[in-house]
Amino acid sequence: MAKVKILIEGYAKKIDDGWLASSTTTLIESNNKKLIVDPGCNRKKLAEELSKINLKPTDIDFVFLTHNHTDHTLLAGIFEKAKVLNNAELYDDDKQVEHHNKIPGTDLEIIQTPGHTNDHSSLVAKTNEGVYVIAGDVFWWMDNEEQEIDVEKEDQAHPEEVDMEKLKESRRKVLETADYVIPGHGKMFKVDK
Repeated sequence: MAKVKILIEGYAKKIDDGWLASSTTTLIESNNKKLIVDPGCNRKKLAEELSKINLKPTDIDFVFLTHNHTDHTLLAGIFEKAKVLNNAELYDDDKQVEHHNKIPGTDLEIIQTPGHTNDHSSLVAKTNEGVYVIAGDVFWWMDNEEQEIDVEKEDQAHPEEVDMEKLKESRRKVLETADYVIPGHGKMFKVDK
């Protein structure tokens, strides 16, 4: 069974000339492999959180990116020994292969969750506490926004990329799969079933 630990709770705050935002960063351990989901873009905070649990970037085996927005992906390169996965491929330096929705040597599964972006995917981790879905921006909230779980809520970020019908379908899929959802920005929540 996997172990899941949130290293950084994602945040998003509108400021005068843009945003102050970085994604939720999650550490998962499965079959003696360590994986980071969405390393985000706050280098100092990520280094602090890894140090607190006695990990170095070279201890990480895989980095999984839910989608290709910079607030989720910027720090992927600091994990110099890690293989990097996106919605369809695994990158090992310059070698690129399809991963078939599995992370090698683990019991972790990738599910396709388009809508926020067309290439969005999420990670499923089965633990002793239940099933976690690290959902990226299938669900996300701005700081101080009420975390209402609403499948129908319009996604205001990146309107040129969002496909609301696909996003609603992805939200339903995540809620059906998960006992716990870790959103891209905001607090983890338990799914009422």
